[in-house]
Amino acid sequence: MPAILLLNGPNLNLLGTREPATYGSTTLADVEVRSRATAERLGHTLEAFQSNHEGALIDAIHAAGKRFKAGELLGVVFNPGAYTHTSVALHDAIAGVAPLPVIEVHISNVHAREAFRHHSYVSPAAAGIVVGFGVAGYDLAIEGLVRKTAKA
Repeated sequence: MPAILLLNGPNLNLLGTREPATYGSTTLADVEVRSRATAERLGHTLEAFQSNHEGALIDAIHAAGKRFKAGELLGVVFNPGAYTHTSVALHDAIAGVAPLPVIEVHISNVHAREAFRHHSYVSPAAAGIVVGFGVAGYDLAIEGLVRKTAKA
């Protein structure tokens, strides 16, 4: 079975310590363990990558597109962090590797927060979006990716 790539953007390496009232006390390592278990339960392996650098995330998306075309990757679950609201380049990277399915995920409900967080440059290129379910949103995104690709 093809793998799933879990991609996390800037500051997500600080999960568990950064604004716990908003993001909770679960660490990124905990999220990766939990996500790996969800993927394995659904018959897939999970690979995780986090970067605070936009270019590294773009490179990971480009590589994922090649792996998807080779049948090695099912898709990507991506929390772009603050780049959600600023990065046309991430949008273009995702659009450029279509039909690679990318599920956008956010721990908090970005639409209930500051106005600048209400717009996503990533969403128009994403195959689906999960927001506001805490770290359980990663599980929902993985499950959604598996279901969406099973229908394709």
